[in-house]
Amino acid sequence: MLEISEVTKNFGGLRALNDISFQVDEKQIYGLIGPNGAGKTTLFNLITGFLPATEGSIRFLGNELTRLRAHKIAKLGVARTFQNIRLFGTMTVEENVMVAQNIRARSGITSLVQFFSAKEKRFRDEVNELLNRMGLWEKRKEQSLSLAYGAQRRLEIARALALEPKLLLLDEPAAGMNEAETEDLLERVQEIRDMGKTVLLIEHDMSVVMGICDYVAVLNFGELIAQGTPDEIQASEAVIEAYLGREEG
Repeated sequence: MLEISEVTKNFGGLRALNDISFQVDEKQIYGLIGPNGAGKTTLFNLITGFLPATEGSIRFLGNELTRLRAHKIAKLGVARTFQNIRLFGTMTVEENVMVAQNIRARSGITSLVQFFSAKEKRFRDEVNELLNRMGLWEKRKEQSLSLAYGAQRRLEIARALALEPKLLLLDEPAAGMNEAETEDLLERVQEIRDMGKTVLLIEHDMSVVMGICDYVAVLNFGELIAQGTPDEIQASEAVIEAYLGREEG
């Protein structure tokens, strides 16, 4: 599904990523881990068109992404969340998801007014289904910034799902969550995979990575140092030295 081949990213004289190659198969939960500054979010930005690659190729379902703008990549079926939550704070939970759905349905040209049309019921049914799936239906009329932190994270995922992606990129989805919120998130991400979606996630919480990922890639100082199953990654000396064997600041 996603093929990353010999990808390099330079920022001036700094090489943030060096010759990265791996692939993500359909209907997997694929983890991307590594210490702070390893290049994980930079790679997400390259995949989603927020930054151009310096060298290499990124292909999604046969489409070359490295010269496409972010909105074109989204239309191909790639959606993402961010480290820092980016919700429309004064809009309700329901409206946040409707905005994303409207972008998908109308290519971003029209406004929310068009939900009051012949298609309104179908659109609202889809929104309600997503809110139910993410445990947010009862809060649908609340302003998004009034939600607890974990619920805001789930809303951001619901909004990304409203774009109907084939590949969903989650950037530290469990960051800042307590244990109960994290366990709930694990179940919901697995449900997303069971919907037929493919998930690529960055995560520092190793219980999350080892609990739900089918496959894991490890970056360190912009280099890919290991990839394999969670059991293989846990047993890797290179990973233990670079990441698992030290505390994150």
